[in-house]
Amino acid sequence: MTPLLELDGVGFRYPAPAGGRGGFALADVSLALAPGEVLAVIGPNSAGKTTLIRLLSRVLEPDAGEIRLDGRPLAEVPRAALARAVAVVAQDAPPALPFSVEQLVLMGRYPHAPTRFFESDDDRAAAREAMALTGVAELAPAPVGRLGGGERQRVMLARALAQRPRLLVLDEPTAHLDLRYQVECVALLRRVNRERGVAIVLVSHDLDLAAEVADRLLFLDRGRVARLGAAVDVLEERLLSEIYGCRVTVERNPESGRPSVRVVWPAAPAGAPAHRR
Repeated sequence: MTPLLELDGVGFRYPAPAGGRGGFALADVSLALAPGEVLAVIGPNSAGKTTLIRLLSRVLEPDAGEIRLDGRPLAEVPRAALARAVAVVAQDAPPALPFSVEQLVLMGRYPHAPTRFFESDDDRAAAREAMALTGVAELAPAPVGRLGGGERQRVMLARALAQRPRLLVLDEPTAHLDLRYQVECVALLRRVNRERGVAIVLVSHDLDLAAEVADRLLFLDRGRVARLGAAVDVLEERLLSEIYGCRVTVERNPESGRPSVRVVWPAAPAGAPAHRR
């Protein structure tokens, strides 16, 4: 089976700031993503996670190596075809978009007919389905600018699903959601992955979320691959403590059996006053 997505020795370097040393570089990233697979990308700040998203969406072009989609070099894929195949949900949705929820979700259909001015019945059906999946159907007429952060994030996810992509790239999808919607978001991603066969690249600082949702984890550190594999092989105490610079313990979730990471918090200084309620 041809991988949906392949990265072969991919590298990228940002220009050095004036008078400074060389800019940040992502180096020698190689992996193959199967159709329908879920890959979580983890790592500390400045590890290269955002750079990887920009490369997958062709906001940036690699300086080294090659990215392939369905065996075809990504650089040769027309922009409209890439937009039909790959949907990206950024971490922060613009707060002042002058559209209703329904109008914004319908924009996800644009890559399917970029020269058409009006939506088809299929476009409207795809938008309704995406809004229902993400729990924002009742918000369809609401102005996006009046929504809370969590609601906006779900609307942006609905727009991406309306594209009916084969690959969904998510940057911190639960960052603005409360606990209830975090659970619902995870359930939604699993359902989309299972029922539609959509492959997912999930960038997250939440190591427990990554372990629960993903088939494999890509652990980046300072622009290089620290480890790639199943959660039980990647979320290892020594490696995590070394890269994040703090003590952690790794246990097994009693329900799922997946790894669960806990920070070992520093003890309070002797003689420190007790917290009062």
